[in-house]
Amino acid sequence: MPDLLWPIKWVIELILVSFHSLFTLVGMAPAAGITWVLSIVGLTVVVRAALIPIFVKQIKSQRNMMLAQPEIAKLQKKYKGKKDRDSREKMAKEQMELYKRTGSNPLASCLPLLIQMPIFSGLFFVLLDAQNSLTRGTGGVGLMNLQLSNQFAISELFGAPLKDTFLTSSTLEVKILAAVMIIVMSTTQFITQKQIMAKNQNPDTMNSQYMQTQKIMLIVFPVIFAISGISFPLGVMFYWLASNFWTMGQQFIVIRNMPTPGSQAYKDRQARLEKKGKLPKSDETTASGEGAENVQISKQRVQPPSKARAKKGKNTNGK
Repeated sequence: MPDLLWPIKWVIELILVSFHSLFTLVGMAPAAGITWVLSIVGLTVVVRAALIPIFVKQIKSQRNMMLAQPEIAKLQKKYKGKKDRDSREKMAKEQMELYKRTGSNPLASCLPLLIQMPIFSGLFFVLLDAQNSLTRGTGGVGLMNLQLSNQFAISELFGAPLKDTFLTSSTLEVKILAAVMIIVMSTTQFITQKQIMAKNQNPDTMNSQYMQTQKIMLIVFPVIFAISGISFPLGVMFYWLASNFWTMGQQFIVIRNMPTPGSQAYKDRQARLEKKGKLPKSDETTASGEGAENVQISKQRVQPPSKARAKKGKNTNGK
């Protein structure tokens, strides 16, 4: 496994050492835990910035998935109760054609996390190599030489070594810091997922199968963080925590500025634009709602009578 991750480990070491050199250049202690934690945060920023195109693709796919929900519901109703092999194959084929036609992907929401898993694994083995450097006498696979590996191995934050895990360490500081980070990681993940469901969903899709999956993920992901967190070194958990905060901030910006049409976030954005006078003319009628209809009615009421009606009225009065 470590051999397969050699290129990823080399890149991770390059980024870590680059940020470590930058922070030591401004006067931070080379073996201090905060220096390495900030280097890990720098690694997170670089990785997540590189994933922005993937995130944009994910957002587009999720929106297309929500727009496709009515057609998916019709397809499920069409094959409801049909459990024979031929019907299942036809349904699967039509569903794949629907995904292809609408440009949607049910697994798109997991894509950024799946891409990051090799980074998690690579950082885990970089920390493992650093931990073993004290006894093995060798450094990493790239720029992480023996001296830097030893500094990483002995680095501590609040008395907790970054190489230790909640599960294997007997140090109270490690267990407290790891427990706090697990709670914060689970909370940020829950807030991010809940924000999507509460603010950025079209009401028409609230009872769809897609939304049921999102509700399951709302519970499953925090549980995954809690279970995985106890077995990961603190250094890896700092990457995970920083990545969660990035996701939460990124999601907030997207929901605020590019909400799903028909969602509560979309209505809030329309209200803000209308208040600032920046609402496009094509959207003014939608945003105004009943107000636009009232204007139309009032316009109809003040319409001048036609010449034929005016003449008819005059003749009647004359009589």
